[in-house]
Amino acid sequence: MSYVPIEASSGEGQKILCCQCGVPITPNPANTCVACIRTQVDITADIPKQMVLYFCRFCERYLQPPNFWVVCSLESRELMALCLKRLKNLSKVKLIDAIFVWTECHSKRIKVKLTIQGEVMAGTILQQSFVVEYTVNHQMCDDCRRVEAKDTWNASVQVRQNGTKQRKTLYFLEQILLKYDATKDCVGVQGNHEGLDFFFGFEPYARKLVDFLQSMVPMRFNTSKKLISHDGKSNTYNYKYVFSVEVVPICKDNVVCLPSKLAKSLGSIGQICHVNKVTAVLHLIDPNTGQVADVNATTFFKMPFKNLVLPKHLVAYTVMNIEPISENERRSFPGQGQISKRHVLADCWVVKSSELGINDDTVHCRTHLGHLLSPGDTVMGYDLKNSNVNDENLDKMAADKTPDVILVKKIYGEKAMRNRKRKWKLKFLNDDLHRETGSVGTTGGDDYNDFLADLEEDEDLRANVNVYKDAKKTAVDTESEIGDGDQEAFPQITLAEMLDDLVLGEMESSIV
Repeated sequence: MSYVPIEASSGEGQKILCCQCGVPITPNPANTCVACIRTQVDITADIPKQMVLYFCRFCERYLQPPNFWVVCSLESRELMALCLKRLKNLSKVKLIDAIFVWTECHSKRIKVKLTIQGEVMAGTILQQSFVVEYTVNHQMCDDCRRVEAKDTWNASVQVRQNGTKQRKTLYFLEQILLKYDATKDCVGVQGNHEGLDFFFGFEPYARKLVDFLQSMVPMRFNTSKKLISHDGKSNTYNYKYVFSVEVVPICKDNVVCLPSKLAKSLGSIGQICHVNKVTAVLHLIDPNTGQVADVNATTFFKMPFKNLVLPKHLVAYTVMNIEPISENERRSFPGQGQISKRHVLADCWVVKSSELGINDDTVHCRTHLGHLLSPGDTVMGYDLKNSNVNDENLDKMAADKTPDVILVKKIYGEKAMRNRKRKWKLKFLNDDLHRETGSVGTTGGDDYNDFLADLEEDEDLRANVNVYKDAKKTAVDTESEIGDGDQEAFPQITLAEMLDDLVLGEMESSIV
C-alpha cells in the first residue's frame, strides 16, 4: 500500500453514504443527509408558531408588554420588532431573515416568515424556515379607558406665576416647551388666568416635566397626592398626584430693590437693579456700576423681593446727551462683583418725551445702556422720584442713593408700525393663556407684543424659540415702511432663523 495524503483524498467530487438512508452526500460532521437530520432534529420546536397581539382600536396602538403601547403601521419595521420581541426562545438560535407574508387586511392575522440557523449533532449547522401567525385581539389601552370613563389624568402639573400681572416669563416658558416637545406625554393642556395646567396619565411623566421646568426657569414646587381607591385584597392603591409649580414673579426689564443682606452677599451690588434676563436664574445688573449678579430660585424664595413699579408706569424719555464712563472711573465704584462686558456704563441726560419743547430741565441718570443710546433716541424708563412705590427695602435706603430715573429699554420705533412690519409668528401651546391677556385677536396683547420685541432684540433669547414664517404678510422694504431715513431700522429676525410652517390645507389644494 502507498500513503495517500489527506488533501488529495478530500476532493470536491468525493461522496459518502448517509448513515441513515444510504444516499450519497457530501461529507459533513454528522455523516447524515439534510432530510434525515430534519426528521430527527427540529430547531424550531421551542419557538411558538402562534402568538397573540393586542391592538387598541381607539388610539390604534399595539401593546408592548408589560404596559407600553406603541404606534406601528402594517408591515413596518416597528411592527416587525414588536413581533420578534414577543417570540420566546428566539435568542437561542441565529436569526437570518424575517419577512411579512401577505394577509387580508380584515383577517386580523399577521404572518411572519422566519429563517433561522441552529447547531445540531456533532457541530452541524442546520437552517430552517417557518411561519409564525399572530392573531390580533382588541383591547382598550389605559389612556383610552380613562377617556371613556371621564377620568383622563392621573397626575397634573400646575404652573403659576403669582404676584405679578406680567406674562413674559410664561410666554417664554411656553415656547421652550414647544421647541423641545416637552409636553408630548400630556393627555391635556388647560389654560388658566395665572398659568397653565398639564395633565398626564402617569406620575413619572409629570415628574419629568417638573424636572425640565426646573432647568429652564427659576421656580419651586410642592407635591401632593389624593387617594382615589384602595384594593384591600391585592393591597394596591390608586392615587392622583398634583405638582404645584410656582415661577418667580419677576420678568425681564423689571426694576427690583434687593434686601441689603442679599445685595452684600452678591458682591456688594447696588440694591436697585435691572432684570436683564430670566433663564434658570435671574440675571441682574446694577445701572449705576454695571455690576452683574445671578439669583437662583432658592435664594429668591429665601430672601424674596418684588418689582418696584408696573410696566404701565414706564415713561418715554428722549436722550439729550450721553457721556460714556471710562474704565478707570468704573474701578473706583464700590462693589466687588463681576462687571458686564456687554454693557457700557454712561452718564445720560434725558427729558420726558411728552414735555419735549415745553420743559427744558434735563434729568441726569446713570445707565448701563451706553452701547445702545445716542442723542435723540427714545428710551423707556421708570420715574422713581415721582412714583409712589410701596416697598420695604426701598424705604430703608437713603434718599441720596435712590436714583431719579432708571432707563431699561431703548425704543426703536412706533409699536404699531413694528407689529405691522413683523413677518414671523409663534405657535401657541394653549390659546387660553393668550386669550386672557388679549394677545389672540386684533386688540390688546401689549405684554405679548413686548415679548415679541424682546425676541427681535435679543439673539440669545430666541435661541430656544422656534420662529415661523408668516405667509399672510408680504415682504415690504424696511426703509419705505419706516418712512424716515434718519430713524434707525427695527431689529429683525433673518430668514435663516425662520422655519417654514406646515399648512395641511395648502398641501391638499396643491395636490388636487
